[in-house]
Amino acid sequence: MHDELTKVDIKKMQEEIDYRVKELTPKLKEELSKARAQGDLSENFEYKSSKRELSRNYSRINYLQRMIATAVVVDLDSENDKIGLFDKVRLYIEEDDEDMDIVIVTTLRQDSTNGFVSKESPLGKAVFGKSTGDRVLVKVNDSYSYYAVIKSIEKGKDDESLAISPF
Repeated sequence: MHDELTKVDIKKMQEEIDYRVKELTPKLKEELSKARAQGDLSENFEYKSSKRELSRNYSRINYLQRMIATAVVVDLDSENDKIGLFDKVRLYIEEDDEDMDIVIVTTLRQDSTNGFVSKESPLGKAVFGKSTGDRVLVKVNDSYSYYAVIKSIEKGKDDESLAISPF
């Protein structure tokens, strides 16, 4: 499976890789060396902690490199009346009888608590490519779904200030 990402997503991932390789890794290696020099490694919490942080750093670097290697770069163009990436959408959630604002983003920049919804999520899949006035069924799982009505679409663009997910 390939992740659909934007050029900005790729750029941000490469920037994080560069930071982790050039700045963070040497710092973590130095901390590990200092902790190792403290003696008995079997009961040395600083050593174990430093080793764990260095391992996490390498894991994140590998994850980002795999994401870049397997990514499919997507085009941001969408029709003016259709929901596309980075568009701000106002929805009416029938079940809750309330409006909700979301921005459709790539999986790498999702943050649902702040209204940034992945186009791969149940809600993102339901509204992506739809138009104002459309009523869509959002199927969360086999036993739960709900209806939403698209009230408005505000065309957006790839905002470089939007961070990539840390996990």
